[in-house]
Amino acid sequence: MGDPGQSPSPRPPHGSPPTLSTLTLLLLLCGHAHSQCKILRCNAEYVSSTLSLRGGGSPGALRGGGRGGGVGSSGFCRALRSYALCTRRTARTCRGDLAFHSAVHGIEDLMIQHNCSRQGPTAPPPPRGPALPGAGPGTPAPDPCDYEGRFSRLHGRPPGFLHCASFGDPHVRSFHHHFHTCRVQGAWPLLDNDFLFVQATSSPVASGANATTTRKLTIIFKNMQECIDQKVYQAEVDNLPAAFEDGSINGGARPGGSSLSIQTANPGSHVEIRAAYIGTTIIIRQTAGQLSFSIKVAEDVARAFSAEQDLQLCVGGCPPSQRLSRLERNRRGAITVDTARQLCKEGLPVEDAYFQSCVFDVSISGDPNFTVTAQAALEDARAFLPDLEKLHLFPSDAGAPLSLATFLASFLSGLFVLWFCIQ
Repeated sequence: MGDPGQSPSPRPPHGSPPTLSTLTLLLLLCGHAHSQCKILRCNAEYVSSTLSLRGGGSPGALRGGGRGGGVGSSGFCRALRSYALCTRRTARTCRGDLAFHSAVHGIEDLMIQHNCSRQGPTAPPPPRGPALPGAGPGTPAPDPCDYEGRFSRLHGRPPGFLHCASFGDPHVRSFHHHFHTCRVQGAWPLLDNDFLFVQATSSPVASGANATTTRKLTIIFKNMQECIDQKVYQAEVDNLPAAFEDGSINGGARPGGSSLSIQTANPGSHVEIRAAYIGTTIIIRQTAGQLSFSIKVAEDVARAFSAEQDLQLCVGGCPPSQRLSRLERNRRGAITVDTARQLCKEGLPVEDAYFQSCVFDVSISGDPNFTVTAQAALEDARAFLPDLEKLHLFPSDAGAPLSLATFLASFLSGLFVLWFCIQ
């Protein structure tokens, strides 16, 4: 039964043309299916709407405002609210787009910097014109595949970077400067986000040993609409190719084609992959029959992952169940610990985590070449870390809690003996 307050709608006869509402729905669905991320348009509109407020400054440096408010600041706030609205409208089609993530983070930073409220008037639509401040006719638009240039233009400062490494038997240094010696036998993800997937496959360093070494690395550079199609790089011991799966080292005819490249400083033992479109440099080395992995990656890339991508050794370090205890690390190996210390001391004078890793690897494997592995990992960290004060790590040893427990047990036992004697 129908609503008594409404007259029943006549049913269209069979085979009649679709109604206007049906056509509208189909057009919307088709438009959504073919829509693209419009973040570059949002960027251009924001830059254009703030031209008159910058006072000739660089596109990333917001001038004339500051925390004190005023006309300039209120103008920037209107422009930022419009910018935020534009990004929200295009969010559905921009998942996994690095420019989109950079814009969202940048808007948050700038609204805090200029003390802007999230509610309020927005800037009127900017007149159609050049996308860049001061750009004349024919001035090229920003390269969407130049991450550092795009970030600096948007934020007015260089981007931040993070460092992660895996080397030896294996030792993992996470983005957060956690340092673990892990067993992780089989395939484990080092990274798994919207732009990169890196998987390390490891096997025991020797028969019956808990320690493992990485024998294979798989790196997937995921599709980025403006720059590259998905590409896969695989390296195995004694096979460090200088090309991607499809035989190329770039993105073809797209604007970012040259922003993904491979350099082989020492063919067969040292490969460097540069992905400029996501602000990433990866070094793969082969020494002592194992592969080492080191990465410098833009913060936005490293943090662009969902809750389902929670297992990443570079993010959380090794799970507790996969960390080798101090007792396991101190087991006697093929070379005495004293001899291993002497060998490692020659190239690693600071007795930090890299030195400790070297001693463990050399003593367990019996291969002095593992000293080179630890030294190379330290040099990569020196080159990749933005803060060299965090170069040397001195992890709290797993023996520290044990020593405290031993002390407490001895203390309580002493109290018991004293009480017994008094009685």
